[in-house]
Amino acid sequence: METVNFSTNLKCNGCIAAVKPSLEAIEGLSSWSVDLNSPDKLLTAEVASDQVTGSIVEAFKKAGYEANQK
Repeated sequence: METVNFSTNLKCNGCIAAVKPSLEAIEGLSSWSVDLNSPDKLLTAEVASDQVTGSIVEAFKKAGYEANQK
């Protein structure tokens, strides 16, 4: 497993709830959390491969949000 970080444009728990179903459907994503208190609204994820990072970005896009790998 590898830990990856993304800056996001999530603003609240409602935003997190909007992306949660898409993130939980990603195979190879074992855990994730969002720190809304950080300036970058940091998403930290445990992934099995680099392919999973692309899936995270796509999941955010589908939900109407952005995630950029740091």
